[in-house]
Amino acid sequence: MRYIVLTKKSLSIIGIAAIAVVVSLVLILTGDKAIFALASNKKLPIYCTEQKEKIVSLSFDAAWGAEDTHLLIDILGRYKVKATFFVVGQWVDKFPEEVKALSAAGHEIQNHSATHPHMPRLSAEKQAEEIKICNDKIEALTGKRPILFRPPYGDYNNTLIDTLTNMGMYCIQWDVDSLDWKDKTADQIYDRVTKKAANGSIVLFHNAAKNTPAALPKIIEKLQSDGFKLVPVSQQIHKGNYEIDHEGRQIPVTTGKLEEKTVTTTP
Repeated sequence: MRYIVLTKKSLSIIGIAAIAVVVSLVLILTGDKAIFALASNKKLPIYCTEQKEKIVSLSFDAAWGAEDTHLLIDILGRYKVKATFFVVGQWVDKFPEEVKALSAAGHEIQNHSATHPHMPRLSAEKQAEEIKICNDKIEALTGKRPILFRPPYGDYNNTLIDTLTNMGMYCIQWDVDSLDWKDKTADQIYDRVTKKAANGSIVLFHNAAKNTPAALPKIIEKLQSDGFKLVPVSQQIHKGNYEIDHEGRQIPVTTGKLEEKTVTTTP
């Protein structure tokens, strides 16, 4: 007969493992923070997409000033690039002419909430209200209803993703952060973006960031010289059946694999 001898050290290891399991379960049950769980049912937004082609999307969040909007339009137009602008409803109210100018230049205008709240702090009903109000304002000015939503502060939970799915929309984050809002220099912004961008990347910039206009031409030139095609976010996300991996990468799922994977269908 064999005996298992448990030393203080082995008991400690077992105890730590047990605590880890309990903590993971607690995190799962607490909703927002479940991303730290060892195993959870946390739903993820789209951070990037799986692409065989060299495709990248430039996106801009617009929540405060608009002094450089026309300059951004000029720069993007110079390189024949169409970008995605995620705008807050209050920004739309304050700068309607800028919204119209962006749309007229061929850039897509998408939803960044009505008032820029922390969405997980809201009920499903209030989340839907924030989204709808901004959608209505954008559609009234551009004639196009948004299908993409970027949560303020990048803050989301399962309720938000479910709410968006029920509204026929996609929750969009980013996998390349320029950190332009921290007043990084143009060279620092350039280095961050060009070193991290890859097939299917979604790059985050901000409207009215201090050094973005200075960095943008060099970034576009570098990406284009590296063979990347720059397209709006809605053009690179997969609209059919898909799954999202642990890194937030949206991966298309073929019909033959539907029984093998947990997938999300087109909203």
